This record gives sequence, structure tokens and C-alpha cells, in this order.
Amino acid sequence: MKISYKKLWVLLAEKEISKADFRELLDISTGTMTKLNKGEEVSMSTILRICAYFKCNIGDICDAVEV
Repeated sequence: MKISYKKLWVLLAEKEISKADFRELLDISTGTMTKLNKGEEVSMSTILRICAYFKCNIGDICDAVEV
């Protein structure tokens, strides 16, 4: 299984938020942002911070997909 953040990128586009602005707004480190961009695992606290910002559930920003 692999994680996909496609829903997060769609959400950012819908809200017209650039990835750079998103990183600054949520105080996400460049390393974590790189992991998000590469579809790698990030900490649950980061996922929850993103969910809190968008007032959504985890499934609204990411999916577990078969490799």
C-alpha cells in the first residue's frame, strides 16, 4: 500500500492556495512538504494539522492505494 495526497492537491487548487502558501500557513517544514509531494508517509500530527485547517477528515485529503 502507498499513500496518495491527490485529494489534498485538488483541495488546494479548489481553494486557490499555492503549495508555497500552504506550507507557510501550516508551518510545514520543507522536508515534510517534499514527502507530501513525493507521496511518502508523514506524521499523523501533520495530517491532523492539515485536517484541522481545512475542517475535514483524513479521507478528504489522502487515500491508501495499492501499488
